[in-house]
Amino acid sequence: MYEVLDSRYEMFLHLLPMSKIQDAFSYADDSMAILMAFQSPELEILGLTTIFGNVATDDATSNALLLCEIAGCPDVPVSEGSHEPLKRGKPRIADFVHGSDGLGNTYLPPSKSKKSEKTASEFLVNKVSEYPGEVSILALGPLTNLALAVKRDSSFARKVKRVVILGGAFFALGNVNPAAEANIYGDPEAADIVFTSGANIDVVGINITTQVKLTDADLDELRQSKGRHAQLICDMCKFYRDWHVKSDGVYGIFLHDPVSFVLLVRPHLFTFKKGVVRVETQGICVGHTLMDQGLKNWNSSNPWSGFSPVSVAWTVNVEEVVNYIKKMLMKQ
Repeated sequence: MYEVLDSRYEMFLHLLPMSKIQDAFSYADDSMAILMAFQSPELEILGLTTIFGNVATDDATSNALLLCEIAGCPDVPVSEGSHEPLKRGKPRIADFVHGSDGLGNTYLPPSKSKKSEKTASEFLVNKVSEYPGEVSILALGPLTNLALAVKRDSSFARKVKRVVILGGAFFALGNVNPAAEANIYGDPEAADIVFTSGANIDVVGINITTQVKLTDADLDELRQSKGRHAQLICDMCKFYRDWHVKSDGVYGIFLHDPVSFVLLVRPHLFTFKKGVVRVETQGICVGHTLMDQGLKNWNSSNPWSGFSPVSVAWTVNVEEVVNYIKKMLMKQ
């Protein structure tokens, strides 16, 4: 079994002895998830792919290369993804969340490594074709690269073992506006393609991830620990934490990406509901994710009819997830 992570980075890891994953990204909480993956004994990282989000795609690529180097794995391939959404031109860049460098304005020295010559969608298609039925994808950002992979290879969705997506705000308020969550809003057309592709999908929205956070006390505990990357992570998170105070009145940080990583490797800490998910691509609710919960037998077909259901995270064991994340971040 192989697993692939897709985010503002997309990351490919190997869940030993059964799976490989690929992922890439470069923001504070993304960086947490990636460094946790590098430190997971059951995972072998095959590569990272990048996408826009809190920084532009080329900056995400630079950060992904740097994270591989920090993790002691500079030879892990990094493939650059799309520089814009499928249909919406210039992407929305939310640098006010994680700083202009995407790493909390830590301005770390650049990596000496070079990106792969393959595009992200090429890399995704090639790896999934190499290990059909064994690759899982952890998608931590806009889904443009995955949609391009689906369009590039009609068998891609069938060959993927599992896709874990961070995105949506299921029956909760969004974080871009009341209707939409940032990753889905970043490319709603791509998200709708992926959700309706027929792939085996688990999705965790901000209705779940905002229940899980590190408080200021947790961050102090992390900084005082002997974790291999603890000091760097805390430095990256300072900007992110200060934004949370101003934006949400939260004295700490939400753990969106780390929670998604936990769902990948510890799914028993969540419960799920299954249903077809569609994404609004027009009007004031662009980026809104709506699931048909199967509570009614419709008298006629509708835009949800005929598509495969996905698994939407419905509850989370907050205490156990926080404990697991802290354990990984404090690992020496």
